[in-house]
Amino acid sequence: MTEERTDYGFPARAWAGIARRRPPGLDRVAWRSPLRGPWLTSVLGAVLLASIPVVILTGLLSYVAYGEQARPSDVGWLHLPMFDWPTDPSWLFRLTQGLHVGLGLVLVPVVLAKLWSVIPRLFAWPPARSAAQALERLTLLMLVGGLLFEIVTGVLNIQYDYVFGFSFYTAHYYGAWVFIVGFVSHVALKLPTMVRSLRTRSLREELRTRRADTRPERVAPDDGAGLVAADPAAPTMSRRGLLALVGGGSLLTFALTAGQTVGGPTRRLALLLPRGLDSGDGPLDFPVNKTAEAAAIVTASTGATWRLSLEGDGPTVTLDREQLLAMTQHTAVLPIACVEGWSTTQTWTGVRLRDLAAQVGIGEPTGAFVKSLQEQGAFKAADLNAGQVSHADALLALQVNGVDLSLDHGFPARIIVPAMPGVLNTKWVASIRFEGS
Repeated sequence: MTEERTDYGFPARAWAGIARRRPPGLDRVAWRSPLRGPWLTSVLGAVLLASIPVVILTGLLSYVAYGEQARPSDVGWLHLPMFDWPTDPSWLFRLTQGLHVGLGLVLVPVVLAKLWSVIPRLFAWPPARSAAQALERLTLLMLVGGLLFEIVTGVLNIQYDYVFGFSFYTAHYYGAWVFIVGFVSHVALKLPTMVRSLRTRSLREELRTRRADTRPERVAPDDGAGLVAADPAAPTMSRRGLLALVGGGSLLTFALTAGQTVGGPTRRLALLLPRGLDSGDGPLDFPVNKTAEAAAIVTASTGATWRLSLEGDGPTVTLDREQLLAMTQHTAVLPIACVEGWSTTQTWTGVRLRDLAAQVGIGEPTGAFVKSLQEQGAFKAADLNAGQVSHADALLALQVNGVDLSLDHGFPARIIVPAMPGVLNTKWVASIRFEGS
C-alpha cells in the first residue's frame, strides 16, 4: 500500500509528526498585524533593490581606493581587480564613501521595517518544505545575516568602537561577499513574486487609505507565503502611516548623520556620528581620526631634531622643516574623506611631492612609499601610485588654512593628495621613498 504524501512530497505521517513538534513561540497566531502581506513586503523590497546596489558598489570602490595595504590577503578569486585609484576629481572618494556610509545608515529603518514585514516567515515551521524552499531559506540566511553583520560592524567602526576584536577591514570585506551572494540569489528567486505583488494594489490608493479603512491583504494561500495573518487584529495604523514612519525614520537619520560628509554648519547636527572629533581652534578646528597622543607621537620627535628623509635614484637627501619651507610652496583646496563617512575641505600649503622626487633624481615618479613617525597601529605607512605622486596638488603639507599644522593634524609635515582616502594621507611623515621608471 502506497503511503500518503503531502503536496510537498513528504510522507503524510512524518509530516504530521514534524508539525506537532513546532517549537514554542513559533505559532503563526502571534503574528496578527493586518498590515503584513506580499504587497507591503514588496514595496519595502523595491526600495532596497533600488538602493542597496549603490551601497555595494561604493563599498567595493572603497577597497580599491585603499589599495593593497587595506585589501585582505589570500582571498583567491574574491580579490578585486587591480587599477590605480584616480586623483580627479578631488572629491571622488568623498562622494563614494559618503554615499556608502550615508545611504547605508539611511536604509537602516527600511531594513528593520522589511524584517518586521517578513518575520512570520523567518519563524515558519518546518523551516523548509521542499528543496526549492530550502534553497530560498539559505539565501535568506545569507542575506539577513550578512546584512546585519555589515550594519553592526559598520556602525561600530563609525563610532571607533572595535569591541569585536578582529580586523574591521577583513571582516567587513568577507561579510560583504556573503551578503552580495545572498542578495543576488534572493533577488533572482523572488523578483517575479515582488513584481506580481506590486501589481495587486495601487500605491497611490494605499497612500490615501486611512487607518479605519485599512484591511488585510486578500491573497491566495500560496501567494501569501505565510505573511498574511490567519486571524488579523484590528489595525493600529494604516499602511500609509507605516510607510510614513519608515520614511520619517530615514529622513531623521539623514538629518542627524549627513553633516559629517556635507561639512560646514551642518556638521554640528551630526549627533549620531562620533563627537569630539574637532581638534584645535580657528583654522585648525576640523576633525581628526587619530590624535598624536593616540598614535604615541611625542613632541620631542617632531621638534627641532626632526628631519625628512628622501630616497630615490640618487643619494638620500635629508631636509629639516626650515629647508622645506624655503622650497617653492604650493596651495590647494582639498578634501579629506575617511572610511567612517566624515569629510572636510581645507586649504593646504606645502611642497609638491613631484618636486621632492626631483630632489633625489626622480623626474617622473611612478610611485612612493611614505612612512610615518608612528610606530604602532594600522596605516603607519602608505603606498602612493604614479598619479597620486605626480598630481599638481599632491603635497607634503606644512600648513593648513594659513597656519602651521598642529601636532594632531600631522605636524611637522603630512601628506595630502586629491581623492585619496584620509587615512592614507599620512601624518607625522618621517621618510618618503620615491620610485621612477
